Amino acid sequence: MLAAVTVFPGSNCDRDLKCALEAAGFKVAMVWHKDTALPPGVDLVGVPGGFSFGDYLRCGAIAAQAPVMRAVADHAARGGYVLGICNGFQVLTETRLLPGALMRNAGLKFICKTVDLVVETPDSAFTAGYGRGQVLRIPIAHHDGNYQADTDTLDRLEGEGRVAFRYGTDVNGAARQIAGVLSDNRRVLGMMPHPERAAETAHGSTDGRQMFAALAGTLVAA
Repeated sequence: MLAAVTVFPGSNCDRDLKCALEAAGFKVAMVWHKDTALPPGVDLVGVPGGFSFGDYLRCGAIAAQAPVMRAVADHAARGGYVLGICNGFQVLTETRLLPGALMRNAGLKFICKTVDLVVETPDSAFTAGYGRGQVLRIPIAHHDGNYQADTDTLDRLEGEGRVAFRYGTDVNGAARQIAGVLSDNRRVLGMMPHPERAAETAHGSTDGRQMFAALAGTLVAA
């Protein structure tokens, strides 16, 4: 199994994501934002957290125009798996691989803490290792994690079971407490919490580990 992790100026969770994927059995290639192609045979692309290009303009807006993101979009169009975490989620909405937008937190402050994260659907390669309604302890670290979309889009996401995760309480003003959403083919996931920071005992929680294990299991089975 081969995963590629994108690296932008300002990425700061790329190595964390690499370690979590390697622990789950992936071989991981780091791809620079100016690369125009992904490594041959890539199964999964991870778009990590951080502050790509200093979060100028809108968070993720500049990174979305990077050459490597055209390759990521092509990968997704072929049915490949893509995981965007925190800033990576912002990038995926800016590239329109996922609907909605991430706005400034309702309290207008950066939030860094561990929160309760409720699994809304186990029906994806990312969430197959969890049970519906299971509560995870996963850290967040964001200033613009307030997920918003128009009512029709929110209703469609709910109706199609594409809300992957919801905050246990309202932490940032996100519409319907949404913390992560899936694409219509369920092979692209964007989420604001950091499962890669809850993948080792030393992190204080290992609740994120099963996400990477489930992804590996899906790809092995395929």
